Amino acid sequence: MSDLIPTMSITEFRKLKAEEIRELKAVEIMSDGEHLFTAIIPHGDVVARDYIKTQAEYLALKANISGGLSPEELIKEKVDAPV
Repeated sequence: MSDLIPTMSITEFRKLKAEEIRELKAVEIMSDGEHLFTAIIPHGDVVARDYIKTQAEYLALKANISGGLSPEELIKEKVDAPV
């Protein structure tokens, strides 16, 4: 957990509507006391928002190199799982 940005639980985050999320600062989302993800919500002019989005994409690409499932893989895994 960071002291630099606010935190909230995944339960609280899921209750928010898209319009409310757009108003948030960047926030760490926690689940069972552990960091689940960081939501980066860009604000400012178009140049600032584009820069933030580009930096987030770069970090996401680096994070994806080490593993994880794509949304399509996760959905297929759930569909193919025995009942």
